[in-house]
Amino acid sequence: MIRSLSKKIFGSQNDRELKRLRKIVDQINALEEQIEPLDDAALKAKTEEFKQRLAQGETLDDLLPEAFAVVREAAKRVLGMRHFDVQMIGGMVLHSGKIAEMKTGEGKTLVATLPTYLNALTGKGVHVITVNDYLAKRDSDWMGQVHRFLGLTVGCIIHGITDEERKEAYASDVTYGTNNEFGFDYLRDNMKFELSQYVQRDLNFAIVDEVDSILIDEARTPLIISGPSEASSELYYRVNAIIPRLKKGEVIEHRDGKIGQTLKEFTGDYTVDEKAKAASLTEDGVASVEKMLGVDNLYDPRHIELLHHVNQALKAHALFKNEVDYVVKDGEVMIVDEFTGRLMPGRRWSDGLHQAVEAKEGVKIESENQTLATITFQNYFRMYDKLAGMTGTADTEAAEFNEIYKLSVVVIPTNRPNQRTDYADMIYKTEQEKFNAVIEDIRACHKSGQPVLVGTISIENSERLAAQLKKSGVPHHVLNAKHHEKEAEIVAQAGRLGSVTIATNMAGRGTDIVLGGNPDMLAKDVVNGDTEDERYAELLEKFTVECAEEKQKVLEAGGLYILGTERHESRRIDNQLRGRSGRQGDPGASRFYLSLEDDLLRIFGSHRVAFIMDKLKIPENEPIEHGMISRAIENAQKKVEGHNFDIRKHLIEYDDVMNRQREVIYDQRREVLAGENIRGTYNAIIEEMVEDIVATFCPEKVSPEDWNVSSLVDDFISQFNFPPEMPDLESKPNTEELTESLKKQVFKRLIDKEEEFTPAVLEHLMTVLLLQVIDSQWKDHLLSIDHLKEGIGLRGYGQKNPKEEYKREAYNLFMEMMGRIRQEVLQKLFMIQLVQQDDVERMEEEQKKRKVVMNRSDEADKPAQPVTRDEDKVGRNDPCPCGSGKKYKKCCGR
Repeated sequence: MIRSLSKKIFGSQNDRELKRLRKIVDQINALEEQIEPLDDAALKAKTEEFKQRLAQGETLDDLLPEAFAVVREAAKRVLGMRHFDVQMIGGMVLHSGKIAEMKTGEGKTLVATLPTYLNALTGKGVHVITVNDYLAKRDSDWMGQVHRFLGLTVGCIIHGITDEERKEAYASDVTYGTNNEFGFDYLRDNMKFELSQYVQRDLNFAIVDEVDSILIDEARTPLIISGPSEASSELYYRVNAIIPRLKKGEVIEHRDGKIGQTLKEFTGDYTVDEKAKAASLTEDGVASVEKMLGVDNLYDPRHIELLHHVNQALKAHALFKNEVDYVVKDGEVMIVDEFTGRLMPGRRWSDGLHQAVEAKEGVKIESENQTLATITFQNYFRMYDKLAGMTGTADTEAAEFNEIYKLSVVVIPTNRPNQRTDYADMIYKTEQEKFNAVIEDIRACHKSGQPVLVGTISIENSERLAAQLKKSGVPHHVLNAKHHEKEAEIVAQAGRLGSVTIATNMAGRGTDIVLGGNPDMLAKDVVNGDTEDERYAELLEKFTVECAEEKQKVLEAGGLYILGTERHESRRIDNQLRGRSGRQGDPGASRFYLSLEDDLLRIFGSHRVAFIMDKLKIPENEPIEHGMISRAIENAQKKVEGHNFDIRKHLIEYDDVMNRQREVIYDQRREVLAGENIRGTYNAIIEEMVEDIVATFCPEKVSPEDWNVSSLVDDFISQFNFPPEMPDLESKPNTEELTESLKKQVFKRLIDKEEEFTPAVLEHLMTVLLLQVIDSQWKDHLLSIDHLKEGIGLRGYGQKNPKEEYKREAYNLFMEMMGRIRQEVLQKLFMIQLVQQDDVERMEEEQKKRKVVMNRSDEADKPAQPVTRDEDKVGRNDPCPCGSGKKYKKCCGR
């Protein structure tokens, strides 16, 4: 009550922040009279003046009012657009490193030019991050005109450009690009073998457009660079063949009066938990699988790989749907982004799931990949010195933005009052009844001339609706992952008189829907995008007049009508769809149609809603509108949002452990590449290795008579490739003397190597060796971490905290890896020898002869016989059977 009273008297924190910023807007507006009379050259010269003032000690905040006034004037001259006062507020929010929530159509793209220009004056670079290549290219060309006019350089990072082009773009004052490209460039840079090949600079300031889409929706999927592993694809086909023969069951709960507990009974071969998005075998299912695959115990450690394949194949069949989660295009399984409805080319599900889906669809199975480098979007964007974002829907996720990214949200009022009418949801019993009502509503709007944007959850539903509209004779456009090439053009024209546009989720996000149509796009369409064509200016003038007349008719018809065919599991996605209507004070309307068969209602409490509908005796084809049902839907969405937040939070808590290890490895690589005392690095490794060997076999507290000298010599030879000269034990040397003696011998051998190779060549070899070993061991470490993650949840059954166990074991694995790096790099260095050209030619000739002998076979005509083993097959990463303690691939399996 006190908080509510305080809010009424003093206003909310958001209100107080807006009040403070409006005072600065008054200062900017007061400067307009001074800036407006300047000619182009004088306006451009302001950039150099600002840079000098920064060098003399002024801050960016000191320059803000004047810099914003300069950008507004430049935009008026170059783009014919003048920033509104609320856009100035948005620019200040972004500059302060916060999230600006601005409704659709409020001009966020133009807002970004203000803080981008101001922060670019430091010369450290500003990144503007968008959701797709089209928007990155569009904004760099369009808004880049303002920056270029003021003397700044502008670059653009899109898929498919060369490293040289990337380096030039990153060196620009302002760089536009997509979140994926920025993240992958960071990973690729840290896999390179020369600093001169790095494309990114230090991460200074980033403005993330559609920040909720990038930092919330996509945060569950880490960026992964992977390489092919040695796994065979045959097992995927074998396991896939048995899954369709399994019977889906259900969980039956019943109360046991004797023990007073609810017991669960499982029927069928497997059950599906749609809330948790999980599928699992029942006891009967395990028995069925064992029988079909011919194994006695599926959970035997020998069959752990087979069990993993069965689980992934079950997931692929039970949980992943074609036309919803993925599409099959040109013989390839392509993932569909669950939030935007866009295809994600090049992205693959990890851990064999993608291969399981490929086997299910009968397309070629691409080789399973092993992770070479990975990072989450959370940890990538938290590396920026300053981060800001803008979107139309952020307030519902304000708690997550604050907790994960330390970003606060400021809700900025619209330039003009919102006139959109948001109607109550219409809820039907069956999906078919719902779609019938949707078709009738669309037909009525089309007849009256009111444009309709129809939002669907999946490609499957958009295609189904399109087929029904076709039967009804209603012309329409379909925009989903199958028709994404002309995404922006289709969405931009969705506000034309009588148009009907079906869009999967938020496809086309970032493009304004202009009522009456976009004259520029219409003109470009006729001249195939060639603005130099003589007809372009004439067509633009013609279409501008036509679109203005058409807009008036659209306004009379009620503006853009948003029709949602299903509620998304996130309220924010629904708000994004609604937000496409009512731009800049235009009239509009929105309504969602639901059925009890929709996933959200079916999974989260449709029984209660169905009970109410039956009690009220609602006839078929009659919708229900009830406050209790609306609350039930909202509560269901809140539950799912909370669950998804937990998943993202869980992901980042685990990745934070990896992030610290990643930083250590990447910093070490950079030091090696920078050539910072490579000899000193090796000297330190040698000293540490010798000390470890002596401490292991000749401990300080043990007398020399009891030292394990033979083992020390063996280990020394294995490590440094020469036998050491041991001191006379009768003279009773101490551990320190032995250590110093062995160090001197190793350093002497290193000097001999230097004379053999020359100092320059040896240093180059040292650099290459260390990088190769670091990369190889880091790759193996990532695989070990993946395996650790898979089983760590089971620790909870042993009354242990899985997170703490993960931290402890990940640390131990990391320290073991660092030890292996030291060991392997020294072994390779002391084994390297110079080979003469004659020796190389002789070895190549011998190798050819061996290949010829191996390819000959006296039994070439006989059918191939199956290979039989007396012992279990040894995996490459298993401990070597010889007992050395090393992995098989590092020992006898070499």
